Parts: sequence; C-alpha cells; structure tokens
Amino acid sequence: MKISEPRRHLLQRAWVGVLVLVVIGSLLPASSAPMRGLDLLHINDKVIHYSAYLVLSFLPVISFSNWRRAFGYALLMILVGVALEGLQSFSPGRTVDPFDAAANTLGVLSGMLAGLPLRRAPAPPAGVAVE
Repeated sequence: MKISEPRRHLLQRAWVGVLVLVVIGSLLPASSAPMRGLDLLHINDKVIHYSAYLVLSFLPVISFSNWRRAFGYALLMILVGVALEGLQSFSPGRTVDPFDAAANTLGVLSGMLAGLPLRRAPAPPAGVAVE
C-alpha cells in the first residue's frame, strides 16, 4: 500500500503525540486524576501496555519510507518501555513491574508484524508483465 507523503507526515506526528501521551501516562503518580480515571475503566493494565506499544511500533513501521529508520524507531520503543517502567519507581504510588515491560515488548513486536503488510508494494494488476 502506497502512503502519500502528507499522510506519512501526519502519521509521524500522530506517533510523536502517542509517544508523548505514553511517557506522561507512564510517569504520572498513581493518585493523579488521569490514572484514577483509567482505573475506572477496569481494563487490565497489561492490555493497556500491550495496546499502547503496538501503536507505538505500528505507526513508524507504516509511516517511515526508509526500512532502517522505520524498524529502528519501532524497536527503540522496547527500550523506551523498559526505561519508562524503571522510571516509575520514582513516581509516587507506582511500582516497577517486569510483566508490564514484557507486555510492552509483545506490543512492539505485534505492531511491527501488523505494519509489515502495509509496507509491501501492491501486486501488479492481472495481465501486466513484470520486468
């Protein structure tokens, strides 16, 4: 699937926005209003971690045309997830959970896999010779 340059730039900005939200959300104190609101949703925190990091790796895979950059940024999200998990020990009411880091990593790998088919060039129309 060919993504136009303006759409690529929009997706890259969305990726930065999601990254900022994840960083802020990861470091907020447990007693903060956003964290209390998230608790009211009764969603398993591993599902939230997995989903957030799936998006954080999916967006660069589909929005950066350079393979190395796309997959480099996606893989970097594993390090971001581990670092943020460690930094939570400095946030009031938060604890480090290695299973959260594992959910982050699985999300990254899933997002990369989900983005792969969208990076591939479309097949030529039937009857068109490929040189």
